[in-house]
Amino acid sequence: MDSLKMAASPSKGKRELNRIRNHEAILAAARDCFREHGYDNSTIRDIVRRTGLAAGTFYNYFSSKQDIFAALLSNFLTSLNSNMSEQRQSATSAREFVHGAYLSLYSATARDPVVYELAHQNQRALRNLFGSDILGLTMLTLEEDVRSAMERKLLPQVDAGYLCAAFFGVAYDTSLLVARRAHQKPELAQNEAMAAADFSTQLFIGGIPALARLSSRD
Repeated sequence: MDSLKMAASPSKGKRELNRIRNHEAILAAARDCFREHGYDNSTIRDIVRRTGLAAGTFYNYFSSKQDIFAALLSNFLTSLNSNMSEQRQSATSAREFVHGAYLSLYSATARDPVVYELAHQNQRALRNLFGSDILGLTMLTLEEDVRSAMERKLLPQVDAGYLCAAFFGVAYDTSLLVARRAHQKPELAQNEAMAAADFSTQLFIGGIPALARLSSRD
């Protein structure tokens, strides 16, 4: 019995590795198609052709183009939310809190501008799939982290809703501009993310002292 298990285990491991490779190959091919032709103009046939897989293999992993869209966004958003929350929770100053969150967002956007642009262009589909729009999803844990930063005296005791809205406002169009520029000049993508994070941080931090004065009057 043990020898049968030992013989089966490598085979099972190889199948699982092959499954993961096929899944990632389809996602990579879809990302390339969406970048070159746009989401609406890309077909499942276009995507499969780029993978070198048999046409029927695609349906072992995805049932539709919308499924691919959902998988790309889910991967993007899960990683992004985790990175941003980690940066905010480990911050020891207001600057670290703000800069870490913005850099995480803009870096993710610069690395994968196609997915971010797709999300902006398909807000209705996004809400149907996830129940929220792109900024609602990417800033999912922001208010909790903002309140925690206030308790740790990193941020002034002001209206958390307004403060989160301000974060959203700066991030929304700036991240889309980062995506657009990274798409046009991928070799400068990370430089663009850094420049955007520095700009957003300076803009935001410049208002923190005034917010502290507002807080003291409440």
